This record gives sequence, structure tokens and C-alpha cells, in this order.
Amino acid sequence: MADIRVDEQSGEAGFGDYVALLKPRVMSLVVFTALVGLLVAPVSVHPVIAFASIVFIALGGGASGALNMWWDSDIDRVMRRTCARPIPAGRVEPNEALALGLGLSILSVAMLGLAANWVAAGLLAFTIFFYVVVYSMWLKRTTPQNIVIGGAAGAFPPMIGWACATGGISVESVAMFALIFMWTPPHFWSLALFMKDDYSNAGVPMLTVTHGRKSARTHILVYTLLLAPVTIGTGFTQIGGGVYLAIATLLHARFLWGAWQIWRRDEAAAIADKYKVERKTFRFSLIYLAALFAALLAEAGLHHFGFGGWW
Repeated sequence: MADIRVDEQSGEAGFGDYVALLKPRVMSLVVFTALVGLLVAPVSVHPVIAFASIVFIALGGGASGALNMWWDSDIDRVMRRTCARPIPAGRVEPNEALALGLGLSILSVAMLGLAANWVAAGLLAFTIFFYVVVYSMWLKRTTPQNIVIGGAAGAFPPMIGWACATGGISVESVAMFALIFMWTPPHFWSLALFMKDDYSNAGVPMLTVTHGRKSARTHILVYTLLLAPVTIGTGFTQIGGGVYLAIATLLHARFLWGAWQIWRRDEAAAIADKYKVERKTFRFSLIYLAALFAALLAEAGLHHFGFGGWW
């Protein structure tokens, strides 16, 4: 691999710092779910157009990350999880992140419109706006429902991928949106349970801060229960089928078991084992979402060869 280390002693930014501004781990989820949305659509896309579309969606996701880091640099400085990011660490100037984010936003939206269609480009533009303005600038610092409503930003990529192929929105693309939207709260609150002090110190009204960990535990269980009909129901759409339904049922049973364990624990037990159950459930939630979308991709492959599905 190429050496992209940062010269920490000089405080100068390296290539890796600018990559970090784009939140590559978040971008990987954006790319994967958008790709699944594109590939499970009932319209074939030329490989070159498909590749270009995913690249521009990824750039749009990176633009959102850079703009989020620009706006949140003040609170990133006081959170252990984020204090080493390029801006709070002093390696990248806020204005550089702002310029990078705005530039990539314009580039990604314009090029996606030219490469695929303007419906997909419009959805990408709205996603960037929603994440940066609605979530980062408004919801995140004003309401404990921040991650509930703001989770929509992370749920749009499969809809964008679907629109790249079809030029529109459908029940199936909305189902994929709903999967991520309903998954986000229990996923993120599981993290917040063992990162509470970070949000408290930064003044972010996360549910664990405003309502306490006991309330957050109950919310995790409730949202995981509400996620069940969305997860299972997707199996009965045109992109679903028996393979997806079997995998989804097993995955959700495991996720629900984790949520149940979180709900029944008290803080003394959680502190004693350093939030082992909460950390384990958080990690599984990542596997859960990735496996669900992989199952949708498997169904698309079966459909292509005349197998799977209900139709």
C-alpha cells in the first residue's frame, strides 16, 4: 500500500487526512447499499454507466462527510471518538474542509445527472442537503430525536442506486430506504450507551444524555421490534424471495435477542463488564444490515437465472 501517513510533528496534512474528511467507513456503506439498489432494479444498466454512477454517489457521500466535519469541528474536539479527526487535530483548516465538501457536492450531483439521470442526481443533492443542513446543523444539537429523523440521510443511497437504473422511485426502493431508516436508531443508540460521556461533554442531546440509559435501552428494544415488519415485509416485494426471507428471519431473531439483552440489563451489570453486551449488539447490527442487502443481491442473482422470488 502507498504510504499516506501524516507528519504529526509538523502538523501538516497528508493525503490520508483529506481521505479521512470523506468518512471512508461511512462511504463504504453508502457505496454498498447504493450498488445493491442499482443491481436489484428490474432494469439493466451498462457497466460503464453503473460504475460511474457509484463513483459519483460515493463522492456525494464523501462531500457530506467533509461538510459534516467542517460544521462539527467544535464538538469533535471534545469527544474522544472524534478528537483525532483532521480538523480538531489541527492538520486541516475548517475552510479547506468546507471548500472540499462544496466542490465535491457540486461535482457529484452534476456528474451523476449526466452519467445516469436527473432524478438520481436530485435524490443525491437532497441527501447531501438533508445530512448537512437538516441533521448536522439542526437536529443533532437540538433534539434527542436527532438520530431518528436524521437517519433518513443514510437511508437514501439504495433509492439513488435504484433511480440510476430506473429513473424513478418505487415500492421496492422505499422498502430499502425503510430498512436503513428503521435500523439506524437501535444501531446508533447501542453505540451511544457506551459513549454517553462523549455526547454529554459535547452538549449533544443524545437520548442517553437527555432521557438516560434506561430509556435508551427501552427505545432500542421498541425500535428493533418495529424494524421486524419492515425487514420481513421486504421479502414479499419484487426484490424479495425465499432466500432473503430465511436470512432476514434468522438475522432479525438474533438482533432482537441482543436488543432484549440490552433492555433487561441494569447499569451496574453493564459497567461491570464494560458494556460487553452493548458493544456486541452494536457490532452485530453492522453485520445485520450488510447481510440483509447481500441477501437482496443474492435474490437478484437468482431472479436473473429464473429462480427465487415469489412472482
